[in-house]
Parts: sequence; C-alpha cells; structure tokens
Amino acid sequence: MKLTLGPVLYNWEPSVWRDFYFRIADEAPVDTVCVGEVVCSKRLPFFQDLVPEVVERLAAAGKEVLLSSQALITLERERRQTASLAREADLLVEANDVTALAHLVGRAHAVGPYVNVYNESSLAWLARNGARRVCLPPELPASSIAALAKACSDVELEVWSFGRVPLAISARCYHARLHKLTKDNCQFVCGKDPDGLPTDTLDGQAFLSVNGVQTLSSTYANLIGSLPDLAAMGIAACRLSPQTCDMVAVASAFRGVADGMLDPAEGQHALDLICVEACFSNGFFSGTAGAHHTAAAAV
Repeated sequence: MKLTLGPVLYNWEPSVWRDFYFRIADEAPVDTVCVGEVVCSKRLPFFQDLVPEVVERLAAAGKEVLLSSQALITLERERRQTASLAREADLLVEANDVTALAHLVGRAHAVGPYVNVYNESSLAWLARNGARRVCLPPELPASSIAALAKACSDVELEVWSFGRVPLAISARCYHARLHKLTKDNCQFVCGKDPDGLPTDTLDGQAFLSVNGVQTLSSTYANLIGSLPDLAAMGIAACRLSPQTCDMVAVASAFRGVADGMLDPAEGQHALDLICVEACFSNGFFSGTAGAHHTAAAAV
C-alpha cells in the first residue's frame, strides 16, 4: 500500500513550510506528496515562490508530487488561479473543487477528498473524465469504501487515514471574526494556530478545530489499526494529513504496519508516543459517531 502526504492545511510560516517538505523529501517513507494551498488563497503568496524549490527537492528524493487546487472557489481571482493551475501545470493536478474538473477533461488527474464521491456512478463519471486516483471523503464508512473499491478498477482509491478531519469550509473566516477582524483585513491571525484553533462546547468538551475558513475535527483520524482491512479491499493508498507532530515518525509507523514490519497494535502504540496530546478517532470508518475511537474498526 502506498502512502500519500496531503497538503499542509494550516497557515505555517514560509520557512517552516519549506523546511517541513524538505525533511519529508529526505526522511519520510511516503510515495506521494501533495503541495498547494487548499484552504485560503490569501495564504498562497507567502510561499508560492518556494513551490518550485520544494517540488524539485521532493522529485529528487523519488517522491511523486501532486499540485493541489483550492477547495472552495468564491472569487474571480481564485477561479482564474484554478484554471491556470489545471491547464498549465506540468505535474499531476489534484482537483479539490469541481471548478477545476472542467479544465481537466481528458487529462490524467487526481481528485481530492473535498469533492463528494459517495457512490459508484460518481466514481465512474470521474474516471471517464480522466481521474486516475481519487481520495475519498473522510466521512465514508468501511462498507461504502469497500463497495466503491469493488465497483471501479480503473481508478486508484485513497483513504484519509491520519490527521484532523475536514468537516466544512465556508466563505466566512472564523479566525478573523473571533479576533474582531474582517476577512479582507484578517491580518492572517490563523497563523497563530499552526495546528488549528481548538473549540470546546459550553461545558468544556473538545469539539472542533478552526483553521481560518475551515472547520476540522478536534480529534485526529487514525486508521492505522485498519490498514489490513483497507489492503484487503484493494485500497491503493492511505493519506496522512500534516500536523505539527513529527510527521516523519507518523509516516514511518504507517509504513511499518503497511509493510507487515509492525502489527497494528504496535503501530498504534508508536502513534500514542508520537502524538502525546492528540485524541484519535475512527468512528466514520467504523460507521459510528465520527469522534469515536475503537481499538480496531470493523469492516
């Protein structure tokens, strides 16, 4: 099974963003790496000039690089950026909004987890459009994943397997509003929370995490215990979403279980030590409440 590192979803300092990918290139046992701004186009200018350098370093290390498009297009400027990326990129583009799909017809491309692929017909349509791999939405249960894997052999399927789960994205910026700022004058306050801003319920229970215009889960999705089940379904890759924990160590734990060098319980123990402050979940996969976690999610 392949491992994919998804794009950085948070507003990291440009030097931190660059050095993160450099370390991934040199040390992480992942096969594919996604690069690009998915959440907020206002962040892109800060690291855009670093993208060629990062792509070159990743490619030199033998990683396949995907260029990820934005997940929600609300402005004409963003529409033009998406069209330009889809039409002119030399690398495989990952479409995270249907806006990009119109510019990718007949060309090999990937489809990200922000495009709703809930049934066999949608998957077949994407394949006819040119999709060669699809990262399924993270809220799908194991039964649906298995059905999709069985229905379409022309597309490599990928499953969200680690990291905060993207739940919603909006035209409004929660971070800016919290700091009594407007979206147009946000002062990039989301950069103060490089792993997302924790949001609790009124009675103090961890609930969600806010990342600018994006709402994420409080928990980290963690399917390391279900890698054998995913492999048996025919899933081609697992996606690891970058967090501020040691992602090289996270990738190594997943690689160990995927390759049979670690059993799932050993992999889980490794993640417990790496992500000491994180709470894990696999409820979506097991068909229960998404925030729940069981030792081994049943297929």
